[in-house]
Amino acid sequence: MSVNNEKIIEIKDLKKIYVRGSEHIHAVDGITLDVNKGEYVAFVGPSGSGKTTLLHLLGCLDNPTEGSLMVADRMVYCENKCMNERDLTKLRRELFGYVFQKFYLIPTLTVEENILLPFAFYQKEDAHKNAKHLTEMLGIAHRLSHLPKELSGGEMQRVAVARALINRPKILLADEPTGNLDSKRSAEISGIFQQLNKEEGITIILVTHNHHLAESAGKMVELKDGKLV
Repeated sequence: MSVNNEKIIEIKDLKKIYVRGSEHIHAVDGITLDVNKGEYVAFVGPSGSGKTTLLHLLGCLDNPTEGSLMVADRMVYCENKCMNERDLTKLRRELFGYVFQKFYLIPTLTVEENILLPFAFYQKEDAHKNAKHLTEMLGIAHRLSHLPKELSGGEMQRVAVARALINRPKILLADEPTGNLDSKRSAEISGIFQQLNKEEGITIILVTHNHHLAESAGKMVELKDGKLV
């Protein structure tokens, strides 16, 4: 998909400061960055550079300490004022899909049940149909009735990706999505992300140490000590 100039995420002078006794740790230190609709962005940098913290802030999983954050033309945080929790929950549900290094699959639930887990507290009419479409696209349709223990690592990550996509998010956030996979499975996940970005038009932002995965993104953003390099 071609990237347009319409911004979907805008941050200005964003900071996240953790206080430990007399020490102030600037995990994210005054970052200004825009992400456009349809963009594929990879955050790279050494451990402790602030990549995951920044990803969590952009995905409304954590609140900034200072600065401003706007998502899809909605002001999430500005001048120490944060969107209320009810609206934040709605924003996360409507806009974001999340994929993490750990698969976080429920071992007693089948593949289909794990994928549909985001709908445990509210109903969506075409959820089962969408789950079938996603598993076919991701090559795990034959695994719908299987438990996680019966899957390979690559298959479990595909289930996690399908679960992240079940609500048809506009933005997919991924934190080290290939961290627990070998090179072959990592390449498969990389191909899936490229497909989702180009064919489905999903904006993707990921954190990774995987050079191949980072290079497959349209833009790399390097961080060091909580700042952009």
